[in-house]
Amino acid sequence: MLEDIRAHDPSHGLRLNTLIKLRWLAIIGQSAAVIVVAYGLDFPLPVGLCFALIAASAWLNVHLALRYSAAHRLAPQAALGILTFDAFQLAGLLYMTGGLTNPFSLLMTVPVVISATSLPLRWTALLGFLVVALTTGLAVFHRPLPWFPGTELVMPLIYVIGMWIAVVSSIAFTGVYAYRVAEEARLLANALAATELVLQREQHISALDGLAAAAAHELGTPLATIALVAREMERAMGKDERFSEDVTLLRTQSERCRDILKQLTSLSSEGEAHMARLPFTSLIEETAAPHRDFGIDIRFEPGAAEGPEPVGRRNPGVLYGLGNLVENAVDFARETVTIRWHWDEETVGLLVIDDGYGFPAEILDRIGEPYMSKRSASASSSGGGLGLGLFIAKTLLERSGATIRFGNLAEKGKGAFAEVIWPRALFLAPRAGLEPDEKNPKLES
Repeated sequence: MLEDIRAHDPSHGLRLNTLIKLRWLAIIGQSAAVIVVAYGLDFPLPVGLCFALIAASAWLNVHLALRYSAAHRLAPQAALGILTFDAFQLAGLLYMTGGLTNPFSLLMTVPVVISATSLPLRWTALLGFLVVALTTGLAVFHRPLPWFPGTELVMPLIYVIGMWIAVVSSIAFTGVYAYRVAEEARLLANALAATELVLQREQHISALDGLAAAAAHELGTPLATIALVAREMERAMGKDERFSEDVTLLRTQSERCRDILKQLTSLSSEGEAHMARLPFTSLIEETAAPHRDFGIDIRFEPGAAEGPEPVGRRNPGVLYGLGNLVENAVDFARETVTIRWHWDEETVGLLVIDDGYGFPAEILDRIGEPYMSKRSASASSSGGGLGLGLFIAKTLLERSGATIRFGNLAEKGKGAFAEVIWPRALFLAPRAGLEPDEKNPKLES
């Protein structure tokens, strides 16, 4: 499922309109700087060549705006080409205005930062190396820095070296930082999209009983008509051997269809309240049942129970989330998974404990983040990783109002636990006319 999401993920495609707006901003800034330096400060400056480069940037903007729609997303190679043009255009302006002695030379980092937020790592690295090469060239080859007429401001070599180090380090730091922030945002967005897909699937499954009732209701009337016509035909034909057997078969089969539809209708109408509400112990049993056949002993240990057993609304997200916690415990357990539960007047709680190797200390505070590594190398052969599945489970359970806590048992290497606690009022969430049932089945240890 995650591969399907990434295949259609447009997050690595830079929006053209964004680049166009940023370039217009750069064109305005560059034009203002040239006008102020050449005419405001009256410094000698190759104005014509500078405005030629600025005009080239403006022409590219106009061409792209007319050629493509505002919502067009550029392929990574196309975006890299445009950002490369920006880097060369800015390097040309800096060449004519002092190279690295120009304080605006730090703007060489901008194309790399834009690339880091929207393009794959390999393209960003390629652009970064190109910009570093251009920066190195500007440190050696450039025209004098514009200064008062008749004088030339010569910067010491140590200053030029310092500017080069500043630009290169800024490219490296800001590029890496921007890439990491953008990549984490992309991963989180993909994980949330997967969460919504899982929840939608669970909700569709839960809605099947309603669909069956609707189908039974819609098909009931035409089947009744068919049965009535078949009886009339049977009565009219009497003992005609040519058609009586076929008409009798038609009538009996239509009646059979009506009986099946009646069963579906009664199952939905009489069992709807039962299916819509789920006692806490039944929720635990339903969650653990699919994981009993994997060679791990699943034990139930009832805890303190004050007051009537909570009966909550059947929530596909809660079922999936708790099932994922149990599945994760079974994956990493050596022999046994223990499920404990308790409730009182204020809270409803569940504790899932496995006897595996526990969570490594370095990831204990990050459990529940998407795309995490496996719990431990020793358990990698028997279980999956703490990644997207656990993130989805945590998100769905927290959406239901639960608080989730992960940790290791007191004795090191003897297991880990996941604890889920709801405020009782949020767990019950009763609908009008559906009060908790006092008589609920109990689990057997």
